[in-house]
Amino acid sequence: MSTLLHGTGSSDAPAATDAGRAAATAAVAGLPGAPDLVVVFTSVRYDLPELLAGIRSVTGDAPLVGATSVGHFVGPDVTGPGQGVAVLTLSGGGYRFGVGSARGMSSRPTEAGVELVREARAAAGDHGLPHAALLLLTDGLVGGQQSVVAGAHRAAGSSVPIVGGVAADDWQLSSTKVLLGDEALSDAAVGVWIASPHPLRVATAHGWTPVGPPLLVTRAEGLVLHELGGQSAGEVFAEATGLAEAQQQGIADTVVESSYALGLIQPDGSHLVRAVFSGPCGELNTFEPVPTFAAVQVMSAEQSTLLAVVDDVAAGTVVTGSERVLLTFDCAARQTLLGELVAEEVDRLQREAGRATVFGLYTYGEFSRSRGAGGVHNATLTAIAL
Repeated sequence: MSTLLHGTGSSDAPAATDAGRAAATAAVAGLPGAPDLVVVFTSVRYDLPELLAGIRSVTGDAPLVGATSVGHFVGPDVTGPGQGVAVLTLSGGGYRFGVGSARGMSSRPTEAGVELVREARAAAGDHGLPHAALLLLTDGLVGGQQSVVAGAHRAAGSSVPIVGGVAADDWQLSSTKVLLGDEALSDAAVGVWIASPHPLRVATAHGWTPVGPPLLVTRAEGLVLHELGGQSAGEVFAEATGLAEAQQQGIADTVVESSYALGLIQPDGSHLVRAVFSGPCGELNTFEPVPTFAAVQVMSAEQSTLLAVVDDVAAGTVVTGSERVLLTFDCAARQTLLGELVAEEVDRLQREAGRATVFGLYTYGEFSRSRGAGGVHNATLTAIAL
């Protein structure tokens, strides 16, 4: 089995073309020829077509995918929101990569998932490799993320794990982009079919813990939760988190609402974390739909429990022991909650990854599907090793 060749580069140069060219030049420096795949994570502060032109002036016509971020990391080095671009190049290792995309994601998310998988799988060509995974990147502000995953799952099959992230925009919440070749796309999703000679394993964990009994969602509409157990969802959440008492005492600013979330209870007893925020009329707003009659629990997170999952995620991706890249998707909510400990999280990832280089994106949502058709997460860390 040949060893995967890879390179990384980053730049925070103020001019988009200069930043793209500098990061790409560093990323291809150790490769014997053109890369088989280029992955780009970048701040939205750049003129993205100019940035991509700078990268492709170095990488040529090699397939390129990527997403805008709310920060990213290469090895142990963290780049915060609004501060630069990172480039990863991949070549060899017995892998075959095929890129696919779908536009109009907001109006046909399930079809978009099917379409991009079919295109990406076909682009990988004839290879005879027995295993595969799908890398998925989507526009972060159009909704329908779970439907895209469901469509991708339908087209890829249950044996193909899905990993990836939702594009971000430095917390501006105005325009996120996915990257494809020399284009920065809105309302779109891109995917990479990764054909492999050995199994590929996606690892996921969040470190959130339940703080109350299970609750039944009794009224929900889209991204709005109106009732939990027949009562106002916002009031139930405030009571469970201590926010209500703090408000009564006039010290609500001492309660960090973002350190609480809802956990959507799965059949195996695990939780899919759903970040929530209170609305003005007693409702809870979510970033992914939580269906009526779903069972949920209020969840809390502390820095120590968030950090405790890092080692397991890195170790859980290893299959052969010869992996060279740990491709990682980390939620922007974790970034906020960890605060000054963000660097420690990434440093731990790199230590556990050993000879593999960590290359990661801070996202507005994470994809991880190894079984079932679910796979959209909030406030979660997920990774795959190549």
